[in-house]
Amino acid sequence: MEHKAYWALKFLNFDEKASREHRKIQLLELEEMRLTTYESSKLYKGRVKAYHDKMLLKKDFKPGQQVLLFNSRLKLFPGKLKSKWSRPFVIKKVRPYGAIEPYNPQSQDPDKTWVVNGQRLKLYHGGDFKKAHNTIYFITH
Repeated sequence: MEHKAYWALKFLNFDEKASREHRKIQLLELEEMRLTTYESSKLYKGRVKAYHDKMLLKKDFKPGQQVLLFNSRLKLFPGKLKSKWSRPFVIKKVRPYGAIEPYNPQSQDPDKTWVVNGQRLKLYHGGDFKKAHNTIYFITH
């Protein structure tokens, strides 16, 4: 019985040196595929970033301009016709890399400012700005 097992083992592992070399080649091929995938992913991410940056609009804001702020937290009962833009704010300071410091001219403390990404703002060209209010009535019996 041991003799048959020995011959079966010898038959399956015919040449140790050749099987070792074959395994090394497989590992090298696997490493090459991994590096190729990494490079391909890097190129793809670069193209997606370039496309995204190309689609961004360059907005030039100056202190004293009136702007509207996009309300990104409007989730509960948004309403189709309700404006997603908040009242006119005045720009106090323009920081580098598109950061803007607006303030509310109607507030009690005009020194109260915060920093906002410039992509969330758009110029306000004047006119009457009224925000629509939705009223929801619940009828109970």
